[in-house]
Amino acid sequence: MKRYLITTAMLFAAPAFAEGELKVYHWFEYIPQELVDKFTAETGIKVTIDTYDSNEAMLASLKAGKLGEYDVAVPGDYMVQIMGNEGLLDTYTPEEMPNFGNIASQWVDVPFDPGRHSSIPYQWGSTSFSVNRDVYKGDIDSLGIIFNPPAELKGKINALDSQGEVLALGSIYLGIPQCSQDKEQLKALNEMLLTAKQDWASFGSDNAKDVLVSGDAAAGMIYNGFSSKARAEGANVEYAYPKEGFIVWMDNVVLLKDAPNRDNALKFMNFLLDPANAAAVTNYAAYTAGVTGVDAYLDEAIKTSPENNPPADAPAGSFIAVCDEATQKLYDAIWTNLKK
Repeated sequence: MKRYLITTAMLFAAPAFAEGELKVYHWFEYIPQELVDKFTAETGIKVTIDTYDSNEAMLASLKAGKLGEYDVAVPGDYMVQIMGNEGLLDTYTPEEMPNFGNIASQWVDVPFDPGRHSSIPYQWGSTSFSVNRDVYKGDIDSLGIIFNPPAELKGKINALDSQGEVLALGSIYLGIPQCSQDKEQLKALNEMLLTAKQDWASFGSDNAKDVLVSGDAAAGMIYNGFSSKARAEGANVEYAYPKEGFIVWMDNVVLLKDAPNRDNALKFMNFLLDPANAAAVTNYAAYTAGVTGVDAYLDEAIKTSPENNPPADAPAGSFIAVCDEATQKLYDAIWTNLKK
């Protein structure tokens, strides 16, 4: 796990201005340090950030004893619901967060945190796949590119090291429910993934962009912002909106139970709901903010990127479903089998 310490408060403020610290558990490569510096300059709060590369890794770490060490984390939509169900989240009131009214209306009453009592929206986007068009020039309108690849791409595919997304994309490809209990459907999913794995070169989430830029992979599951970044770094990649569908997600900043610096956590969450600050994350990460008023602060390349503007005939995306405990164990077994 990466760890870095932001000490900008020492540069911008006298010791009397310091107001303690904030401990953040965050996705890799997902917040500009300049924005963290700005928060420290405005508040005097020293920020420590640890990173993770999947929702499941974050959850496992918190349950293994890290809860109580961090103030906020940044889980995806389905993981917010899981964490809430497992008693890992604290609650707040809108009165504690002056910028609460900046949350875009469609992201307030969300199914994973109805009314927003434990979380705020951070960024949202999609998960699909991208293909290097120098290597493969054929149609990329199907998830079969990943799960039943053409000869040009065999052995050149990176799969995300993320259980939720791999199993959800696999289910979407097969046209089966995400939380199926049907033995035949689960068997088909397991067998399809094991067969597809033979054509994959690697599993990786934090390097999903880098392997496309370096040429170590010619195609791969990827977050739309990572694909945009790969393109900006010179890779001739195209992001796909496959006919079977794709994943839509929203990452959220959550207030963790037993946060050692609760007040500072709320200040940070409120800071991120300011349109200029939300836009700074969008410009850096190349996704989409869940806050109103950001357009005036967005880079033109972000506004017009194909990764953030699906074609009119693109199918609808799907959120990752939260399964009941018994069903989840079935999917855990499929994932364990795939990762052997």
